[in-house]
Amino acid sequence: MLQKLRRYFVMIFVVNLMGCISQQPIYHAEKDSGPTQPVDVSHVQDAVPKVEPRSRYGNPDYYEIAGLRYFVLNSSVGFNQTGNASWYGRKFHGKRTSSGEPYDMYSMTAAHKTLPLPTYVEVVNLQNGKKIIVKVNDRGPFHPDRIIDLSYAAAKKLDFINKGTALVSITALQPGIPESAHQLSTGYLVQFGAFSDNRAAQKMALTTEETLKQKVDVVAIQLDGNLLYRVRLGPFSTKQQAILWIEKALSQGIDGAKLVTMADKWHNL
Repeated sequence: MLQKLRRYFVMIFVVNLMGCISQQPIYHAEKDSGPTQPVDVSHVQDAVPKVEPRSRYGNPDYYEIAGLRYFVLNSSVGFNQTGNASWYGRKFHGKRTSSGEPYDMYSMTAAHKTLPLPTYVEVVNLQNGKKIIVKVNDRGPFHPDRIIDLSYAAAKKLDFINKGTALVSITALQPGIPESAHQLSTGYLVQFGAFSDNRAAQKMALTTEETLKQKVDVVAIQLDGNLLYRVRLGPFSTKQQAILWIEKALSQGIDGAKLVTMADKWHNL
């Protein structure tokens, strides 16, 4: 009887442990690849936005990867972002995503660090004008200067498989909400600087991350034909959250931090 009870509690422990592991974001390794033979994805349709409950997994208040803390947004309403996209493929095909769904590199899905799971987003390749809609059901990419990881099919439809990365804009879509409402936003960001030189922006981001122990993004936008690189923390759902981080930055010797909103297209340059 005692031996049976021991086996029972061991099984319960293992089940609980696996449940915890399944909620942890999976690192998207640098060395990945597409299918061994070229695949035609022209028949693959965009993801269709629909009302869904938040995933049981993948939506903690925050999580930590490599010593950096990421805060999951309460809402995706009004969210848009510009930066580099990458893609992941065969190495993770069939494995469980952060939301619990299996990853299918031939489906129109993506990974994002802070958007609620699931969220539907429109992704535009700013280098060729091609656009798609994907379902965000995973976490990542945990790599400097990248804002979204697309499935193999999604990246191929945006035509950057061979290049590996592309400058994109992403806009969260809300099922049942008119397109004009997608442009509204209640998000707040902390901006530490804006640079014409990407190297200067990356240096600033690294210094800020090391000081604050928080993931800081370098977000690129096109302005009058030139790229401007903005160093930012957030977005935050409330103004007070952003102000607290400005105060913390100032207390640790980081000058120039300012509060910006996501209320307009260029997010307060």
